[in-house]
Amino acid sequence: MDLLANREHSTAELRRKLTGRGFDSALVEDALAGLARDGLLSDRRFAEEYISYRAQKGFGPVRIRAELHERGIGSELIGELLDPQDQRWWQLAQSAHRKRFGEALPRDIHERAKQARFLQQRGFTAEQIRRVLRHDDWE
Repeated sequence: MDLLANREHSTAELRRKLTGRGFDSALVEDALAGLARDGLLSDRRFAEEYISYRAQKGFGPVRIRAELHERGIGSELIGELLDPQDQRWWQLAQSAHRKRFGEALPRDIHERAKQARFLQQRGFTAEQIRRVLRHDDWE
């Protein structure tokens, strides 16, 4: 309960933490099932909060998808909650770009590549990156 009091956890994360602390795996599974049954543990709720938190930090859908997968969230649930075609991802990529590089267009191919790498590392799709660096859609 102390672990859940601090933040949401995925079932896989909580399982790893509890078994890592030496608890019997059968007891861990019973406890996880009880927590899920009582609504105290939810992979959906964890994923929704995680997506929101990471998006607020300026990360894109590709990176968030990978991070959720690492935390034991299934591909089906991730696909339900994370739509890379959503317009907000482009706006978020645009915001991250402006915060890092300002309004100026890349002056040459090297600067454009540097900016594209930055956005790629943040987890934005190739289409989102192209759209941001094209600048013709900027407000």
